Amino acid sequence: MPIATINPATGETIKTFKPATDQEVQDAIARAYERFQDYRRTSYAQRAEWANATADLLEAEADETAALMTLEMGKTLASAKAEVIKSASGFRYYAENAEKLLADEPADAGKVKAAQAYARYQPLGVVLAVMPWNFPLWQAVRFAAPALMAGNVGILKHASNVPQTALYLADVIARGGFPDGCFQTLLVPSSAVETILRDKRVAAATLTGSEPAGQSVGAIAGEEIKPSVLELGGSDPFIVMPSADLDAAVKTAVTARTQNNGQSCIAAKRFIAHADIYDEFVEKFVEKIQALKVGDPTDPDVDVGPLATESGRDEVAKQVEDAVAAGAVARCGGERLDRPGWFYPPTVVTDITKDMALYTEEVFGPVASVYKAADIDEAIEIANATTFGLGSNAWTSDEAEQQRFIDDIEAGQVFINGMTVSYPELPFGGVKRSGYGRELAGQGIREFCNVKTVWIGKPDTADEKKVE
Repeated sequence: MPIATINPATGETIKTFKPATDQEVQDAIARAYERFQDYRRTSYAQRAEWANATADLLEAEADETAALMTLEMGKTLASAKAEVIKSASGFRYYAENAEKLLADEPADAGKVKAAQAYARYQPLGVVLAVMPWNFPLWQAVRFAAPALMAGNVGILKHASNVPQTALYLADVIARGGFPDGCFQTLLVPSSAVETILRDKRVAAATLTGSEPAGQSVGAIAGEEIKPSVLELGGSDPFIVMPSADLDAAVKTAVTARTQNNGQSCIAAKRFIAHADIYDEFVEKFVEKIQALKVGDPTDPDVDVGPLATESGRDEVAKQVEDAVAAGAVARCGGERLDRPGWFYPPTVVTDITKDMALYTEEVFGPVASVYKAADIDEAIEIANATTFGLGSNAWTSDEAEQQRFIDDIEAGQVFINGMTVSYPELPFGGVKRSGYGRELAGQGIREFCNVKTVWIGKPDTADEKKVE
C-alpha cells in the first residue's frame, strides 16, 4: 500500500509521501535513544506541563484535525471531532495521574528483614508503536500519553493511509513542549518494522492491528526478548435477555455496530437475542438500521460514511455474499452501493450457521450478525464461539444473569447494559487471539516500565547469612 492520503468517499488520491530512507530511520532511532538518556530524568510535573499543553493544542485545533481525519479515513466529522477531544482527555488524564499510578509500592520491610523495601516503576526506553487507521489519533494517543508520562520515548509507525494524521500527532506533541526526539513519526512501510524492532536501542513494542501483523511483531519481540503489547481486534458479542430494556438495547446496538462506519475493534458485531424477544429485537433493530443515512462524511446529517479502504470494503462485501450464498438472510443492506467511493450499506444478517465463516470471523464494516439463543447457557456459548476475546456487552436487569456474563464471557471487557467504550480510567485489552497486555489506566502505563525491586538493609543485619 502506498503511503498516501486517499479520500475514501471519492477514491481520489490527495497527497502521496516518500517513505523514510534507511538512514532516516537510523537517525530517528539514534535521536530517540539519545533523548531518552536525559528525558527519563525529567520530573512528572514537567512532563505534565507538556502533556497539558499538548491537550490544549488538540482542543484548539479540533475542527481542523477532525476534517483531516475525515478526509483520510472517512469517519463522520462529528465522530472525528469527538476523537480529537477524547485524545486531549487522554493526555490530561495521565498528566494528572501518572505520578500516582507509578508511585513506589512499599512492601513489608520487616518480613524481608530490611529497613526499607519497595517496588519502583522506571521507564524502559524507546518504544515502537505500530498503529491502525480506524482511530488514527486516539489509538496512537492511548500509547503516547502514558508512555511519555512514564518517561519513555516513542517512535510511531502509523498506517499508510493516514500519514497526515500521523505527522500531525508528532507535530502537536513537539509544539506542546516535549523535547525533540521524545515522539517521532516515521513514514515507512510495514516491511521496515522488523529492522526497527530488532535494533538494540529499541526496548519494546506495541501494536494494534490484524492477527498476522500481531503474530509478526510478537514473534520478533519474543526472539529479541523485548516486551510487547498486542491488540488484534475482536468479534464482540452483544447479548439481549428478556429482562432488558429492549428499546434502550436496540438503540445502543445500532450505535455499537455502526460507530466509526462499523470499523472499530470493540464495536459489537454479533448480536445474540434470547428466543423470547428475538423476533421483536430483529424487527426493531432492522428498522433503525434501515433508517441510517449513508453518504458524504462531511455532511452533518450523514450517519455512516465510507469504509476506509477499497480492499476493506471488498472484504466486507465478500463475507456477506459468501454467507448469503450458504443460506444466511440479509434482512437489510447486503449489496454494494453503486456510487463512487468505498461505501457499504448498514446490513443485518440472520440465519447464520456454524459452518459459515461469518459465524466466527470479525467483520470490519457496518454488518451485524444476529443469532437466537434458547437460554443464557446458549447465549454464552455463542458469545464464546470465536477465537477473539476483546470486548462484550450484555443487557439484562437480572443480577444473577449479570454475574454469569461477567464470570463466563471470555473477553477482556464486559459491559452490562451499556456499550463497550475505551476510557483512560479503565484498562483496555483482550484475551485469546485478541492479543495480550493492556492499554490505559494504571495497567497501561506500567506495561513499558521496569518494576524494580528495592531492598535496603538494616546496618545491624549486614553480616547475616541470607538464603535466596
